[in-house]
Amino acid sequence: MKRRARVVSSTTLKGKGLDAFEEGLSAMLPRLRRFAHGLSRSSVDADDLVQIAVERALRARSQWQPGTRLDSWLYRITRNAWIDTARARSREMARLLPEEVGEQVGEDPRPGLEARLDLDRLMAAMARLPEDQREAVALVLIEGCGYREAAEILDIPVGTLSSRLVRGRNALLALVGEG
Repeated sequence: MKRRARVVSSTTLKGKGLDAFEEGLSAMLPRLRRFAHGLSRSSVDADDLVQIAVERALRARSQWQPGTRLDSWLYRITRNAWIDTARARSREMARLLPEEVGEQVGEDPRPGLEARLDLDRLMAAMARLPEDQREAVALVLIEGCGYREAAEILDIPVGTLSSRLVRGRNALLALVGEG
């Protein structure tokens, strides 16, 4: 099922004290969180990632052109924030001494928050996908982006997106079938 952002005119929003950017950003938050969760495989990390992305979007708001796709712009910011976060983590892990590595391991502080069995199985299967396939699946199958839009967000050709999506879909079906 494709989700579409609600189109709101700036004249309607002025009476509410909001502009089109703020309204669009607010409407995109649940979709950004789902996308971030698909990338990070963790609810806590997804929340942090969305916060980083929203902060960056607000700082760079003047770079967004009204009349262009706000959702694509926000997905790109979120993906770039994920890449930056993953790089920073890998640098930090490389600096840790071996005995310190165990200090970074722990359980999710909110067990049972997302306890629906089917969703857990699907998310576990998503977590096992390679990152390139996980991004493609998250954008097209979860967020409902079109192939062209998802390819632009990921900065890859449409054919590459299509093959990553097919491989990801097949891997998900196999992984969910194992469980």
